[in-house]
Amino acid sequence: MLLQDQVAVVTGSGRGIGKAIALLFARHGARVVVNDRDSEPLQQVVAVIDAAGGTAIGVRADVAQPSLVEALFEQAMSAFGHVDVLVNNARAHLPSGELGAFADVREDAWQEFMRTNLGALFYCTQRAAALMVPRRSGSIVNISSIGAARAHRRMIPYDAYKGAMEAFTRAVAVDLAPSGIRVNAVQPGSIAVEWAAALGAEELRRRGQAIPLGRMGQPEEVASSVLFLASSLSSYVTGQVFAVDGGMLAQARSPQAELV
Repeated sequence: MLLQDQVAVVTGSGRGIGKAIALLFARHGARVVVNDRDSEPLQQVVAVIDAAGGTAIGVRADVAQPSLVEALFEQAMSAFGHVDVLVNNARAHLPSGELGAFADVREDAWQEFMRTNLGALFYCTQRAAALMVPRRSGSIVNISSIGAARAHRRMIPYDAYKGAMEAFTRAVAVDLAPSGIRVNAVQPGSIAVEWAAALGAEELRRRGQAIPLGRMGQPEEVASSVLFLASSLSSYVTGQVFAVDGGMLAQARSPQAELV
């Protein structure tokens, strides 16, 4: 029970990696504030936690909006009285026009993508820090991507945002360290979240061939690393980025490109 009686806010936790984090935190004794933009998946996660004997509330909010971030943390405080852990996981907002060849990326799409995503990261982190500083303790974990270190094709705004997230992680970690607050990030690689089921077994196998461990990862495998960073197991770790990628960043080239 690594998070017994701690209060954890997990943004974007109605599905995928965020859902896995919320469920694992609850199993380790945390009182979880489940957040999503959509009410149905949000309530489903809360119901699973409740059924397992855990404690959770659901707060529907778009964390790219400062007023809704304020409401999210107000509800967390009203329900539980304090916040010990924040996981910035809310999925990247993908407006039309920000994917594709760099020459075709629209200026308005770039501006909206950065405003939305970096805004959510800033608003949630600053609000959580304001609650953690007086208590002189807390852990913040940001969900980045291996795209911060290695480029995805035709996803330039996304990779740039994740790179900014990791610089933000280091800077805020140094700033908040005197207050006893740790800030770290996790870099997931190719993770088989809900949409992966539609790919089919053959496509999943093909994608796994490019990964040293030979398969896509599971959301629960990312959640385990987040649990480590959120808990006292990592009490002397701050400003770090942990890759959870099956070895993708470690390899110089994919197995298909190796000389036999």
